[in-house]
Amino acid sequence: MSEQTQTAELTADQAHSAHAGGHEGSDTHQVSYGTYFMVWLGLVALTAITVTIAGIHLGSLTLIAAMLIAAVKTTLVGYHFMHIKYDNVIIKVFILVCLVIFLTFWILTFSDL
Repeated sequence: MSEQTQTAELTADQAHSAHAGGHEGSDTHQVSYGTYFMVWLGLVALTAITVTIAGIHLGSLTLIAAMLIAAVKTTLVGYHFMHIKYDNVIIKVFILVCLVIFLTFWILTFSDL
């Protein structure tokens, strides 16, 4: 009976070390403050462009330009601040599927106008 207990403990330890070994590389990424600062400057610049475009009356292009700038800002925040670039491929696929569904609803809603 004790052999089975020792074997079960050994396989549990092996599984734990194999699982922990898979995460060693993902926690070692370091992002410099310079990168964060440059992304922040980009977000501030894009916000200034959005405000400027809102002041210029472009007709129906104003909404499209604002949405495109918002999409770029969302991508910057997700990619750098939320560290999506370090996530697994499956997470990126799920995000892409959600974006496609969102865009489908958005296009179908505004196609009625």
